[in-house]
This record gives sequence, structure tokens and C-alpha cells, in this order.
Amino acid sequence: MSSANGDGGTASDSGEVSVDNGEATVDNGETASGGGSRTYRGRDTRAKRVLRAVAVQAATVTAAVHVLWAWPRLGGPGDVRPYAFLLGGAFTVAVAVATLRAGEYRRLYALGAGTLAAFAAGYVVWHGAATTSSLATDPLAIVAVGAETLGLAAFVALYRLAPPTGVAVERRTEVDGE
Repeated sequence: MSSANGDGGTASDSGEVSVDNGEATVDNGETASGGGSRTYRGRDTRAKRVLRAVAVQAATVTAAVHVLWAWPRLGGPGDVRPYAFLLGGAFTVAVAVATLRAGEYRRLYALGAGTLAAFAAGYVVWHGAATTSSLATDPLAIVAVGAETLGLAAFVALYRLAPPTGVAVERRTEVDGE
């Protein structure tokens, strides 16, 4: 009996997921051309630590830039961006903290990538055809878009390195059971 775990992987009662000393193996029974078994290393490998640090720092810089832009504009007539930026900045900080403290969850990394991508896409949509000239004349925007791009790349890399949710839950259950 198989059940989808929401991240593209499957877990079954037949023991597809096995966890041993921080490494997890998922055997989905597919052919060699379609996958088969894949081993996921623990959360604290060097590459994942570096990517997590980059993602968290980029998210924090992005949040700080948006708050710095929004704060002096609060209370201005007819512009909702300052309020949206404050909420988005707070949400981005929450995702950054969760990235540091939580286990390896693909959904969390997708949320981080999506949040930073939404900020970058919002800038392009807001400025339209004048995006390049607006970006060239605003140093705060250059920092924000740079941090968003770097953070997006780090969150996507973390997503690709993270195990399916079934493996992460299995690891968590093993740690809690000890």
C-alpha cells in the first residue's frame, strides 16, 4: 500500500524508506531509467550547511531591504506596498528562522524560494518596461534583487538535496523515539 507524501516521492508499508545513521535510502521500485533507489545524506553535511547559511542570509538581507524601503513610506496615501513589504519581510524572516531550526523539509525550502521569487517578480511587474532603468538607479533595489536571486538559487539547491517528506518524517520519528 503506497501513499504520496506530497513531494514527488512515495512511502509504502513494504519498507521503502530506511534510515541508518543519518542517511536515508528511498527505494521506489522504478526502473534504472526512471530512478530506483536514492540515498539522502543527513541534514548537517557541509554542502547543506553552506547552502542553508546562504539561503538564510539572503532571505534576511531581502527582508531588511524591504523593511528599510517601507518604513519611511508608511502612512502615505494610496500606496499599499509599504504594508505588503512589512508583512512580506516578517514572513521572510520566519522562513529564514525555520530554515535554521527545522528539519529538512522540501515544503519549507519551496516556501523560501517562492517568497523570494515573488519579491523579484513583483519588482518586474510593478516597474514593467522600466525595470532595467529603475534597477540601475536604485542601490537598494540592486541589493534586494541580488539577494533574492542568490537566496532563490540556494533554496532551490536545498530543495533538490532534501529527501522526500516521508524520509524527513521517518528521521524525525527515529530521533524522537530514542
